Amino acid sequence: MRITSHLLLACICTLSSILSLAQFSREPKDTTWKTIYRATETKYFDLVHTKLDVVFNFPKAQLIAKEWLTVQPVCYSTDSITLDAKGMDIRSVAIMEKTILKKLPFQYNQRQLTIRLPRTFNRSEKLTLYFEYISKPNEWKEEGSAAITAAKGLYFIDPTDSDPNKPTQVWTQGETESNSVWMITIDKPNQKSTQEINMTVPDNMVTLSNGLLTSQKKNPNGTRTDAWKMTMPHAPYLFFMGAGEFSVVKDNYKGKEVSYYVEKNYQPFARGIFGNTPEMLSFFSSKLGVEYPWPKYAQMVGRDFVSGAMENTTATLHQESAYQNGRELIDGNEWEETIAHELFHHWFGDLVTAESWSNLTVNESFANYSEYLWDEYKYGKDRADAHHFDDMQGYLMSGSDKKDLVRFHYASREDMFDAVSYNKGGRILHMLRNLVGDDAFFRSMNKYLTTNAYQAAEATQLRLAFESVTGMDLNWFFNQWYYGNGHPKLKIQYGFDSIKNQYAVFVEQTQKSGKLFRLPIAMDVYYNGKATRMPIVIEHAMDTFFISSTNRPEWISVDADRILLAERNDFKSDDQYRAQWKYGKHYADRKEALDYFAKQGLPELKEGLNDPFHRLRILTIQKLGASSYKDEPTIIGAIERIAQKDASRKVQAAAFQFLAKTGKPDYESIFEKMVYDSSYSVAGACLKGLSNLNQEKAYALAKKLSSDARGSLGDESMKIMFTNGKPEDALLIINAFSNAPLSQEKIGMTDKLAVFLSKINDLSIVKQGVDAIMNFRNQIPESFREFVDPGIRKSLKKMANTHGAEIEKYIESQFK
Repeated sequence: MRITSHLLLACICTLSSILSLAQFSREPKDTTWKTIYRATETKYFDLVHTKLDVVFNFPKAQLIAKEWLTVQPVCYSTDSITLDAKGMDIRSVAIMEKTILKKLPFQYNQRQLTIRLPRTFNRSEKLTLYFEYISKPNEWKEEGSAAITAAKGLYFIDPTDSDPNKPTQVWTQGETESNSVWMITIDKPNQKSTQEINMTVPDNMVTLSNGLLTSQKKNPNGTRTDAWKMTMPHAPYLFFMGAGEFSVVKDNYKGKEVSYYVEKNYQPFARGIFGNTPEMLSFFSSKLGVEYPWPKYAQMVGRDFVSGAMENTTATLHQESAYQNGRELIDGNEWEETIAHELFHHWFGDLVTAESWSNLTVNESFANYSEYLWDEYKYGKDRADAHHFDDMQGYLMSGSDKKDLVRFHYASREDMFDAVSYNKGGRILHMLRNLVGDDAFFRSMNKYLTTNAYQAAEATQLRLAFESVTGMDLNWFFNQWYYGNGHPKLKIQYGFDSIKNQYAVFVEQTQKSGKLFRLPIAMDVYYNGKATRMPIVIEHAMDTFFISSTNRPEWISVDADRILLAERNDFKSDDQYRAQWKYGKHYADRKEALDYFAKQGLPELKEGLNDPFHRLRILTIQKLGASSYKDEPTIIGAIERIAQKDASRKVQAAAFQFLAKTGKPDYESIFEKMVYDSSYSVAGACLKGLSNLNQEKAYALAKKLSSDARGSLGDESMKIMFTNGKPEDALLIINAFSNAPLSQEKIGMTDKLAVFLSKINDLSIVKQGVDAIMNFRNQIPESFREFVDPGIRKSLKKMANTHGAEIEKYIESQFK
């Protein structure tokens, strides 16, 4: 599973900033969970095979099912079994004895089903149980989490076809233990089962499940039954069903079908979004030395999905944010790292599965790090390092420094899906790769996968695989990073030791926890542009490293490979930062130097305009816009050329944003022309520039372009319409707000929409505006509404003061 957006701040769904920070800093008021050890679930039975015949009752949003479940005692003989089955109407429980069904007595508490078996079964015997039941997911109430915002397992989207803006779909979401809302199972990650699922759906729908489609049969009542079969065992939370009116775009990888299930209007863009998947399959298979182990790979985009994306075995489900049209893709595929993440799970998570949620790191940390691996391979080290830097900041800003990576105490298993399991875990793997070297790192991953294939595993088995390959004792590393918490805070200073007559580097660990980290890293010492590498180990409260020269180096790069998960306070001089900019090999080196130049007002900041990496050119443009150099003719001229010719459309957009702030009338004709640019980023920046110069013209264009305005263009169009909108444009503005994606920006837009509604006299339209705001508010997970409700209430109250009691009562009714 990947939590969007980009885990920059370990966000929930597509909401970021204040919500994400709140997620990781709050703890339940009831702290009794701190005394509960979250052990791996004891296995009394092994799942062997699961067979389901299901019919979707769309009008009632229910599932009518028959199920055959084959199990086998693990060790001890037993005459009873307890299974997970949540909120069901169970009609029949029986055991298959040859071809005869024998009904069995059972007890059911709406969460677990306990069955008395007809005799005692031992560990050499398999038994098949039979069930008939109705799943009622909309009646099952269980709180989700920041990462997975609901837990009802089975989701009917517009099942009565009453919403003209939504297609009718059905899909499942099993992680963590929610598939037991629609199937009877042992819903634990240390279980694995093969499966057969026969799905009966309206004949106009296509279906998707795990494994291969083995047959299709049309029924007399206008339905069709599709049979899907998975012959390899996988965990119950990875079982999947999906159906809807999708177009299926097909690729292949080594004779295996690779397919993309998208709504019909996105069929032309499916390859633009997902088309790198076959190359990813090839790259990951080669890198790991383990060929993609499953019989196919499909990806479906579902409406109203409750998380970012989910790695159901052979059948990944993505949320709507995956959808991008041609103009969005010009600016870069924003979903590509998520696609890589979910695919990599098919080795780390699906092939070898975390045996408990405490050990989630062996799933999510690897999937997180796969994003770095793909970026490094496909787009180069700067792109990968920038992603690494962003993910590290997401962890550092999350307030999670007291959480272990392998965590045996938590309030809810859902709490494991956080910036530690994802961001921090990925950075730890990056350090481990540097420690053992590339060859050993990937051979160790291969060892872990091949030793534990189709089984459940934990971090200890990961350590043993690395030790087996490298010959190292890595207990210290795993104890420090996997079974410990926090991160080092380093104060780095430089000086001359007159006693030893040597230049020295002083590194102090300043974290207040009292824990000292052992950090084996490289230190590069630069003279005349050439580096001499010194392996060092930081491990004490204060370490001093001497350089065998009395001459002052041009630059000393502590952590020369820039792999440490740490906060750094590095006391370097202007000249040392100049050398760092000149010789720095890594994204972080150059970014750090540019940040310093901007803070100190140094002219070297201008050199960033020529950096080969587009993100650093963007950073430079933004820093120059806030500097004393922003009015220099040479700078303006350089940015004008960048706006017209840079290879990156996002850099062009940043340049146009810079020019927009100048307020120069000379740019009006350019801005007006470029609002039609094929890139939303460029068009949005130019619409903003035009608004600064000619609001009336910008408003006319915003209205004209609003039907095809996304990304930056969509955001800027809405801002202009809110500010300059006329009463006759109310429905257009409300509709634009409703169609805007979930984002932090949309939270800010609620106040602007409320202000606009204050100017509308037609109360029926005002109520539609209130509905739009409340629909957005209700899409925010309930546990996080406390952070946005005060602002929304305040905005609506101001608006209600204009319109009186009727609207005030209507608003209050919406919050109830």
